[in-house]
Amino acid sequence: VQLVESGGGMVQPGGSLRLSCAASGFTFSSYDMSWVRQAPGKGPEWVSSIITDGGMTYYTDSVKGRFTISRDNAKNTLYLQMNSLKPEDTALYYCARNKGPGIRDYWGQGTQVIVSS
Repeated sequence: VQLVESGGGMVQPGGSLRLSCAASGFTFSSYDMSWVRQAPGKGPEWVSSIITDGGMTYYTDSVKGRFTISRDNAKNTLYLQMNSLKPEDTALYYCARNKGPGIRDYWGQGTQVIVSS
C-alpha cells in the first residue's frame, strides 16, 4: 500500500489549494478514505472522509463550507479542495485509508500547508 500526497504549499489567508493523494497497491475503489491534519505542537485532527463511491462525504465543523473532498476511482486519486484558507488551517495534511469507523490503517507521508500573510 502506498499513499503519496501532493499539492501543499504556502498561501495567503483567503487563498485556495488543492491537495491530491495518489494511491497504489490496493483496490482504491473498495475503501473509504480520509484526510487528517496535524498542526505544529498538536495531535492529529480528522478533517474529512469520503465513502467508496464518493456518494457521501463528512467534514469536521471547522472546515465545512470551505473544504471539499472528492475522489476519482479511475485514477486511484483522492482530493481535498481547500478554499478560504485561514492561518489555523496550517498543518501537515495526510491522506489515509479507512479500515473501519474511525480507524485508519495506512497513511501517506503528508504534504505541508502553510497559511500566512
